[in-house]
Amino acid sequence: MAFEVGAVVAEASFPLTRDSLVRYAGASGDFNPIHYRDDVAAEVGLPGVLAHGMLTMGFAVQPVVDWLGDPGKVLDYQVKFTRPVVVDPETGAVVTVVAKIGAIEEDALRIDLTVTFGEQTVLGKAQVRVLPPVG
Repeated sequence: MAFEVGAVVAEASFPLTRDSLVRYAGASGDFNPIHYRDDVAAEVGLPGVLAHGMLTMGFAVQPVVDWLGDPGKVLDYQVKFTRPVVVDPETGAVVTVVAKIGAIEEDALRIDLTVTFGEQTVLGKAQVRVLPPVG
């Protein structure tokens, strides 16, 4: 399989609702009320209830894992949290991910992720180093 820098290897969109946040809170044990209570979010100066950073980070890498076909091929994954994902009580939120080959190394690929909510990038320097898929 030939690889080319700049090639899109995966794309996906992930809809979030307040129910999604409650389910993630239960699974992760992160019950910080900024993730489910508007009054608490407002009290601390937030624009609304926020999606968990780790939930956003997990969504962002999933299209790459699906492309690879094996999560064991992920060698390293790093992001910077740059903007929050505000989950509206009525309309929710949609996080969109585009994964492109950023660099080709001798034995690995660096996949650069563009992760957006609306028109805003929410994860900066989001990069996944992976073993290339076979076939």
